[in-house]
Formats: sequence, structure tokens, C-alpha cells
Amino acid sequence: MSAPTNIDVKALGKVGVLFGGRSAERDVSIMSGTGVLAALQSRGVDAHAFDPGVRSIAELAAEKFDRVFIALHGRFGEDGSLQGALEQLGIPYTGSGVMTSAVAMDKITTKLIWLMHGLPTPKYATLEAGADLPKVAADLGLPLIVKPPLEGSTIGITKVSDAADFQAAYELAAKYDEVVLAEEFVTGREFTVTVLGRGKDARALPIVEIVAPQGNYDYQNKYFTDDVKYHCPAPLDAATAAEMARIALAAYRALGCEGWGRVDVLLRASDNRPFLLEANTSPGMTTHSLVPMAARADGMSYEDLCLEILASARLKMVKA
Repeated sequence: MSAPTNIDVKALGKVGVLFGGRSAERDVSIMSGTGVLAALQSRGVDAHAFDPGVRSIAELAAEKFDRVFIALHGRFGEDGSLQGALEQLGIPYTGSGVMTSAVAMDKITTKLIWLMHGLPTPKYATLEAGADLPKVAADLGLPLIVKPPLEGSTIGITKVSDAADFQAAYELAAKYDEVVLAEEFVTGREFTVTVLGRGKDARALPIVEIVAPQGNYDYQNKYFTDDVKYHCPAPLDAATAAEMARIALAAYRALGCEGWGRVDVLLRASDNRPFLLEANTSPGMTTHSLVPMAARADGMSYEDLCLEILASARLKMVKA
């Protein structure tokens, strides 16, 4: 793949890089946005930092940005709320639109759409106060995963191996969301597939395999240690890699994602079958992040990746 040398940097105008925000992933967003800002500036883009966590929408409008790069993660940045404000302000933005951002942020709704499209995803149950946890454990089997469906970066997630720990896991996840997701635990290898573009033109980058200590790919290991091993391109036979890329692209398109995104996949050990976990519409761009890693394996520098994503910014609620 060639670097985006055909992009007219001056035509991009005044650019806002939005990072920080008010979600539980604020610290990660600051790391992502700082990297994106430096990368764009190094390529001559008139790029400026803007933190919606400490500055208002009125201030955003007053900046008169010609387009913005969204490097926010989680609520109020990745969930469609900011995208709606940008549509109202008429400021083109990177990534998916209002509806897709909201849907992809909700892991339960995402599963429903994937299942409707015949795409494989682990069995699950939704939990609310008073849920029959022993019955859920019997239906899904142990171990199982309990998570808040509207959070990212493994925040609030617990692997439940003993039924006696289920209630505590539910209570932890319920601190973040009223409805909690319980999910079948798929034993196998963990992968992620980066996708760039939209519609029929969307393309998958080389697959990354994630090998975490004791399989624990948690918040600390994701961003703050060097204990996790990454393999890109992932050591997969051609048929398995092709099938994984196929379902990741199908998952991305089913949700209506565009610009860029990352689809997380598990490969079940018992039969080498891939299962979709979740889609990220504003993935991390830190030094430990997986999207830049996939781009490098495809011959694209971090700077060119940021530039290509920025060039794809548009308003989604008017016909392009």
C-alpha cells in the first residue's frame, strides 16, 4: 500500500485534534491525541489541540476548524454525542457518524446487528438488578466474561471462573452501566483487525495477534507495560487469515463504520473458528496501540496513517 502522498496538506485547512474528554479513558485519549497532533504538525498540517473535557462546544465553534480529527475514546467522544454536535456545527470529522458511533459503542446492540447479519459472536446474556445469575452461569457455562457494554479499554471487566464470584463481577460492571453484559468465554487466541475506508472501498490491514501474560490483556498491560507480545502480520495460515479479514470487514460494514476502526476477534482453539468481540470506531493511537502497528506492517508510517484518516473527514448527515 502506498503512503498518501497525493494529499494536499494546505487544502485540509485549520485542523482541530480532539482529545482528552470526560470518559474513563481520558488518560489514554490524551496519549493518543498528543501523538496524532505531533504527527500531523510534522507533515505541515495546521493542527491545534482541543480538549472537550475542559472546553465547551461554543469554544469549539469559535475555533472555526475546517475539520477535526477525533482522538477521543469512550463516552462523550466515541459514542455519537460529539459527532452529533459536529454535524450541527457543520465541521467535518474523522471516523463514523452519529448512529454508527452510538451503536458500536454499545456492545449489546453491536451483537444484535452482527447476529442479524449471520456473523459469529460469543453467546451472551444481559443482566439487570435481580437477574438470575446461577441460571445465566448454567446457560453460558464457566468461565464467562462480565463487562459494562458502554465502556472500553477493558474497564470494569471480570473473568468469572467460580459462580461465587459472579455477583461481585456484576456489581463492578454495574458501577458503569445499568445493563451489564455477560458473555461466553471463548478459549483461544486473540486478534485485532484494523479497517480503513468506507463501504465497498473499506480494506483490512495486516492482522495483529495479541499474546498477553496469562491471557490478561487488561488496562495496565494494554497501555503501560511491555509484557504483551504482538505479532503482525499474525502467524495464521492463509485460509484462516482470509476468513478473519472477511468477517472483520463484514462486521465493520454491517455497523456502517467508516474512516477507520478496529474489530477485535477471538479464534476458538477447539475448531479454529473466529468470533467477533467488539468494534472500536475511535481506536487508540498511543505507542502501544494496534492500529499504527498494523499500518506499519502494511508499509504506512504513523504520520501517513494520521494524514490519511484526517483526509477522510466529512459530514455524514449530508450527501457526500
